[in-house]
Amino acid sequence: MSLLEAIAIGLAGLAAGTINTVVGSGTLITFPTLLAFGVPPVTANVSNTIGLVPGSVSGVVGYRRELTGQRSRVLRIGVASLLGGVLGAVLLLVLPEGAFSAIVPVLVGLGILLVVFQPRITAWVEARHDRPGMPARDPVVGARWVWPAVLGAGVYGGYFGAAQGVLLMGVMGVGIPETLQRLNALKNVLAAIVNAVAGLLFAVVADVDWRIVALIGVGSVIGGQVGATVGRRLPSPVLRGTIVVVGIVALAVFLLG
Repeated sequence: MSLLEAIAIGLAGLAAGTINTVVGSGTLITFPTLLAFGVPPVTANVSNTIGLVPGSVSGVVGYRRELTGQRSRVLRIGVASLLGGVLGAVLLLVLPEGAFSAIVPVLVGLGILLVVFQPRITAWVEARHDRPGMPARDPVVGARWVWPAVLGAGVYGGYFGAAQGVLLMGVMGVGIPETLQRLNALKNVLAAIVNAVAGLLFAVVADVDWRIVALIGVGSVIGGQVGATVGRRLPSPVLRGTIVVVGIVALAVFLLG
């Protein structure tokens, strides 16, 4: 690996750490960068997943203020991300390459729509639950379908991970009665759990390039702090718009790639 390649990978890790903390989809930067330098796809995927773990943790630390009072929520929903991340990582190792190529654009597109229409959908859901005889949503984990939906996002995140944040924000924005900034902090925790469990499995059984891991790891840690600073300052409409734009770019990459 040349010095130029090392610098480029480190900068890609910084950019990915920043984007992951604000929205998600940082893998769309690091993964193509690794492929451009001739890294085999599976090695690039697993090395990238492990390398982004420190950046995910950095983003969680940066958003710790918004996590205040969400311990029960993290513990309950985090189990879904933990199980999903393990299952997704196993699927990456056992399924043929490209097995998820058909479903990935659908999931990303669904996440974008959920984010765009989140205010209207949330108002509709709340109106239904305000009717006599309707069961109230759990104030901690929200609607009943949130947990399995987060599990599904975890499976996808363990398998590949790009736009996982878009999916999570779409699901939680509709199903959990909470502000976008606090949900974004929760999203960072869930993504960190998925990356960590998948990365641990990859470290044991997969072909990992630890030089790439180190370069992306250092860059993503710095990016996580930058992302927390930027993301916290974004008003909800701007944050929602940012998520949608990144999601659309992710969808275009999947469809045109």
